[in-house]
Amino acid sequence: MNIFRFAGDMTHLFSIIVLLLKINATKSCSGVSLKTQELYLLVFVTRYLDLFQSYISLYNSCMKFIFIVSSGCIIGYMRKHKVVSQTYDAEQDTFRVAFLVWPSFLLAAVINQKLSVMEILWTFSIYLESVAILPQLVLLQRTKNVDNLTSNYVFLLGSYRGLYLLNWIYRCLTEESYRQWIVWISGLLQTAIYCDFFYYYLKSWRKNERLSLPS
Repeated sequence: MNIFRFAGDMTHLFSIIVLLLKINATKSCSGVSLKTQELYLLVFVTRYLDLFQSYISLYNSCMKFIFIVSSGCIIGYMRKHKVVSQTYDAEQDTFRVAFLVWPSFLLAAVINQKLSVMEILWTFSIYLESVAILPQLVLLQRTKNVDNLTSNYVFLLGSYRGLYLLNWIYRCLTEESYRQWIVWISGLLQTAIYCDFFYYYLKSWRKNERLSLPS
């Protein structure tokens, strides 16, 4: 494992911790898209089906377990917590996720590295992750003014993907046979989706203002 991969994993983990702290401390999930959180849970479950079947390292197994459980906890907070659930804005969080899930699945069934159930589901998770943030970004645009913890969460989530791009570049330069076109193209798409958010986030940070996204 190289430093970029490790930094990406830690940034991803920290983004989840920031979101859990926000929800627990404020007893509010205002500005957080339940649809995006459910998509991420679907991503992790379909990607890590091999959690109890194959062992790579303790680090790898722990990270898989943490991502699945933490996503479940966030969803549980937003759906079941007596106080937190009342702050969820279902009227604004209306992105039709079927338009993300089904195309991702159909694409995975057609374009994959190996025609098997596990491989198709893994590829599906890669495609779905590249667009899973869209309901969250749309919700932030609708709510206009975004609280700092939510904006930091999204920024960290996007930064994790940026660090993974550096990880792929590093591996291309140091591993002669390393080629993962599906992962690369999906990752580039995911990073591109964040670009507009990054611009306004850095702009608001420079001016010391609360983040506000144009509709």
